[in-house]
Amino acid sequence: MILITGGDGTLAQSLYECFESAGYHIAAPGRSSLDVSDRHSVGAFFGSLAEPVELVINQAGSLRDGPLLKMNENDWDEVLDSHLKGSWQVSQAYAASLQGRPGHLIQIGSYSGLVGTAGQCNYAAAKAGLIGLTQSLAREWGAKGIRSNIVLPGFLETAMTADLTDAQRAKFREDHVLGTFNTVHHVAKFVRFLHEDLPHISGQTFQLDSRVRRPGW
Repeated sequence: MILITGGDGTLAQSLYECFESAGYHIAAPGRSSLDVSDRHSVGAFFGSLAEPVELVINQAGSLRDGPLLKMNENDWDEVLDSHLKGSWQVSQAYAASLQGRPGHLIQIGSYSGLVGTAGQCNYAAAKAGLIGLTQSLAREWGAKGIRSNIVLPGFLETAMTADLTDAQRAKFREDHVLGTFNTVHHVAKFVRFLHEDLPHISGQTFQLDSRVRRPGW
């Protein structure tokens, strides 16, 4: 079975369709069924599963954007809890459920985790943390046959970006050398490819757009 957290999201729905078309059984719970920031919710959900999970895609999250001086503690906690703490809790429950079986964990990260984004210090910090989490889990779990990778989808036309103005979209597009954005369909295809056809890869960060940055910059 494939587990996709944050199942109400646009990308989650595309992931669901992509894996379902290949014959997988998928669970894609929304927050009402699986609140990744709530340890009791995570434990209850994994305890209710009737079959083993071969892949977890952690893509639940939220946005509370704002400049640093106007960001309150709730804005910070909500974003860190849903993206970083939530992924840690789901990863922990997933590892415990495997009981010696191999598995695969894919985090959905963000380019913001590499470069930081003005007005999104909470989101950028959470996504940067996911890269570290991914690498640490890859080292810790590798000998047990459990893979851990992170995918940075790039700018996507989803509900989370629906409120952006045309000027803001144009500014984002300028950063892409191809002048185009990725799509949820192509992200889903890559995630499935990573899971099915790249079995010897773990601990890696995959950036799926045409923004170019020199390592270390």
